[in-house]
Amino acid sequence: MMEPGTLVVLTGLGAVVGLDFVSFPQAMLSRPLVAATLAGAVCGNVTAGLLAGVLLECFALETMPFGASRYPEWGPASVAAGAVAAVPGADAELTARMLPFAVLAGLLGAMAGGQTLVWLRQFNLKVAARYRDELAAGDAAAVTSVQWTGLVIDFGRAGAVTALFLVVLLPLRDALLDGLNVGGHAASLTVVGVLAVGVGAGAIWKVVHSARGYEWYLAAGVALGSAAAVLL
Repeated sequence: MMEPGTLVVLTGLGAVVGLDFVSFPQAMLSRPLVAATLAGAVCGNVTAGLLAGVLLECFALETMPFGASRYPEWGPASVAAGAVAAVPGADAELTARMLPFAVLAGLLGAMAGGQTLVWLRQFNLKVAARYRDELAAGDAAAVTSVQWTGLVIDFGRAGAVTALFLVVLLPLRDALLDGLNVGGHAASLTVVGVLAVGVGAGAIWKVVHSARGYEWYLAAGVALGSAAAVLL
């Protein structure tokens, strides 16, 4: 299990990158490439964190966080994914085995984090409603109060989400590592393969599910890919 001090640092990192995503300062710290790499550095395996960040960045590039749109939150999820991937003392083979699980964890965490952003917006709306008259009158103190409340709540939300991800995912990673060690090479390849298929299927679904007639495109792609694999 990870040391408490490291968990605290990772939670603080998740809070910072979560705040950076939308609220402040939007300095690109929340990008998976940055957040996961920093998490890997904190855990002592910056290379594994970087690799997880690169893979998650490929999914995050299409996210446009503006307006009232709903989108995944990549910062805290990427911190958790980087920590999951960064197994202390892991060699290249073990790192490669853990990457599919780390990426899958990051994708699921990003979707869950996105829902907390919806709740945050609803909370901010209630706060602004309390100051409706003051805001309409241009009261600077009311504007400052609403802004600071939103920033503090967002910081705490991101930190709590990161801590929850770490508490849930790190024991799962350790259990997976124990299973890989007991099951041997064939079992580990099976686990990695299943996780890789899950990540790939999630990526395909994310890309095609909103297109008209997506099921036909998906079926055609699977058929063509399978035919190519057999012929080549």
